Amino acid sequence: MIIAAVIVLIILILGIYTGATYNSLINLRNTVEEAFATMDVYLKKRWDLIPNIVESVKGYAKHEAQTLQNVISARNGNYNSMSAEQKMQANSELSRSLAGFNILAEQYPDLKANQNFLDLNNQLQRTEEDIANARKYYNAVVKGYNNKIEMFPSSIIAKLFKFGKKQMFAIENEAEKQAVKVDFS
Repeated sequence: MIIAAVIVLIILILGIYTGATYNSLINLRNTVEEAFATMDVYLKKRWDLIPNIVESVKGYAKHEAQTLQNVISARNGNYNSMSAEQKMQANSELSRSLAGFNILAEQYPDLKANQNFLDLNNQLQRTEEDIANARKYYNAVVKGYNNKIEMFPSSIIAKLFKFGKKQMFAIENEAEKQAVKVDFS
C-alpha cells in the first residue's frame, strides 16, 4: 500500500513538473515570437523608408548610380513573404548598403540642407535606434528560451515536445558592427 502511494506520488510530481515546464516553454516561445514581431515592425519601417530616401538623393547624386543601386538591391524583395532568417539576412545586407549610402550623402551639402531629406533621415535615425533596442530585447528573450531548452532537466521536456533552438539576431561581420551613421546635420 505504501509503495503504491509512493509510486502515485512520484507520478503526480513528474506530471506536475512536466506540465509546468511545458507551460513555461510555451510562454518563452511566445515571448520570443512577440519580440521578433516587435522588431519586425521596426525592420519593416526601415525597409519602407529606404525608397523615399533614395529618391530624395537621386536628384543630387545622379553619377553615384552604383551606390544607389546597392541600396536598392539590398532593399528589393517582398519583405512580407520572407522567413525570419531571410528578414535577418536582408536587413544585414541593407545595413551594409546604408553605410556606403551615408558616405555618399555627406558629399553633397545641398542634399544635407534639403528638408525632406533631413526629415526622412531623422525618421531613419529613430528607426535605427528602435531596431537596436528591439534587437537587444529579442536576443535577451531568445537567450532565456535557448537556456531553458538546453538545461537539464527542462531539456528532457523540450526534446519530448520538440522545442527547437531559436536563432539570435546577430551582427555577422565586422563592417556591420560599425554603427550606421544617419545624422547628416
